[in-house]
This record gives sequence, C-alpha cells and structure tokens, in this order.
Amino acid sequence: MLHRADQSAVILVDLQARLMPSIHEGERIVTQAVRLARIARVLGVPVVATEQNPQGLGHSDPRIQAECDRVMSKSHFNACEEGLTEMLPATSRHAIVAGCEAHVCVLQTCMGLLERDFRVTLVIDAIGSRADLSRLAAIERLGMLQHEGLVLASVEMVAFEWLRTCRHPKFREALALIK
Repeated sequence: MLHRADQSAVILVDLQARLMPSIHEGERIVTQAVRLARIARVLGVPVVATEQNPQGLGHSDPRIQAECDRVMSKSHFNACEEGLTEMLPATSRHAIVAGCEAHVCVLQTCMGLLERDFRVTLVIDAIGSRADLSRLAAIERLGMLQHEGLVLASVEMVAFEWLRTCRHPKFREALALIK
C-alpha cells in the first residue's frame, strides 16, 4: 500500500512542550515530526495535532503549532474517543501518525483509527516515550496489526511515496525538507 497525499492526513499526537524534556530523544522526535508536517503542508496534506490535558501539560511545542491546520484538546488517551476522525477531511482515510507517548496515546489512537476503518501508518522515527523500551514495545505491538491496515514507515518513506516521481511539481520544495 503506497501512501497517497490526496487520501492522507497527518496526526501529531501530544507533542507538548512541557512533556518533551521527559521523552527519550525528545528534541529529535519534535524535529522529525516538524519535518513530516512541513512536507505534508507542501503537498496539501492536512495536519492535525492533539494535546493531552493541556491545562496540566501545556500546549504543543510552538514548532508543531506552526505547522498544524487544527489542534484538538483531549483527556482520553485514544483521540478518536473525542472526535479526532470528525476533524479530518472525508477524503483522508489514511492516517499518518507521529508523536508521544508511543506506548499510550499514540498506540491507543492508532488502534482507534483502525477500529474506524482508517489505514494507519506509524512513523517510527517520529514517535517517542519517556523510556525507549516503551517506544520499542509500542512499535512491536502495532507492527503486529499489519493485517488490520497498519504499516510502519519513516518520514522519508512517507514523503517519497506522496511524491511518487521526481517530476512532481513540488518535488524540489519537498526535497529541500527531506534533506
């Protein structure tokens, strides 16, 4: 299953500024998520962020906020329980998911999207947890759901699949962000 920009939406889960110093390699995770979001925006892919209990944990990293079309506050770990899928365009049936914490909100949101018949891509170089072992456990658990429509990919894999060809009108602009 190749990613198609016209059927995708990027979901950035709980990349909140106050949380990120506790996340293993948190700065790298934010950098990768921003990169993904910028490429998505160049290619017309909607970008939505979630914020877990922003009253307690604060808001998304400002770099994330700058790239989002919409930001959704939530208290459930699974963002679908609070209307995430209703925020996405009807044509976006493929969710490209990144964020924190991989073993809690990312995992439960991915499972919620699958339950609602979305195809889901977990962007493994743009997810994190406080403990790297928890991130790895989430990747392993979600990787077992390939028969249900979930795939694992990197930021670059998604980007080049969206582009499909070096003749894409936005290729050079996207390539500058990929590199």
